[in-house]
Amino acid sequence: MSNPPHDPFYSSPFGPFYRRHSPYMVQPEYRIYEMNKRLQSRSEESDSLWWDAFATEFFEEDATLTVAFCLEDGPKRYTIGRTLIPRYFSTVFEGGVSDLYYILKHSKESFHNNCITVDCDQCTMVTQHGKPMFTKVCTEGRLILEFAFDDLMRIKTWHFNIRQYRELIPRSILAMHAQDPQVLEQLSKNITRMGLTNFTLNYLRLCVILEPMQELMSRHKTYNLSPRDCLKTCLFQKWQRMVAPPAEPTRQTTTKRRKRKNSASNASNSSLGNSAGGKKRSPANNFNLTSQVPNASYGDHFYDIFIMCCLNTLFEA
Repeated sequence: MSNPPHDPFYSSPFGPFYRRHSPYMVQPEYRIYEMNKRLQSRSEESDSLWWDAFATEFFEEDATLTVAFCLEDGPKRYTIGRTLIPRYFSTVFEGGVSDLYYILKHSKESFHNNCITVDCDQCTMVTQHGKPMFTKVCTEGRLILEFAFDDLMRIKTWHFNIRQYRELIPRSILAMHAQDPQVLEQLSKNITRMGLTNFTLNYLRLCVILEPMQELMSRHKTYNLSPRDCLKTCLFQKWQRMVAPPAEPTRQTTTKRRKRKNSASNASNSSLGNSAGGKKRSPANNFNLTSQVPNASYGDHFYDIFIMCCLNTLFEA
């Protein structure tokens, strides 16, 4: 019996040099596993550059992150853009969390519009807290992820709808303080709200103000303008778009000749047209914030919020 001809391009999977012949596409759930490993490798000295690299590795440039839950005063829904996502994950650990990872069970995948959608109705966000006592918080809900169908397979949209949460305390800690009513009363209090720390909730509330200011902050970093000048130019451009008349459809020129009027009427009409056109002109150099904005107090209030929040929060980062 003759041996089959040797294939020079064949490499046995059991040999020392195994080569994959077909291109390998990373599974979406494996990307969540990689994200969990990256979060576990975080150190206490991780700065904003580390979090920016983390977001760049797992999120697209135009990605959005949405968190929805229900508090005592009604349902809440917060959506933040790509520039605010790194800070969101860092606030989780700044709020006293020592470990964070996501568990996906029975997720469903679908492909459409060059994107892979992962719908997991049984997603659990697990956070471990070390203060005041060791507590494990399991936040359950529905997680819908949309991945870009490419080699990087980064997240385009992240939507986490929280349904319920549980705070778990080891029995050994309860047994140690069984005779101390003050400690037991302290342990009976929740340390999170719907699985989120107060630090993260306050940041999400702040994002309601910061998200519309992304245009101002990008203009500040690009053109090195002062905050007031950034606000001034943005408001002027929006005012221009509001005042500008809609574009009229182009009309075909007619070949029909019209009767020529006298020169006096033409001169009067041209002078009226020039005066009317001069009234509509509003150059940007003469733009006044208090005169052009319908409500000047709104502009001042917007500027104050921009100074307090943006300069202290994001410009430093």
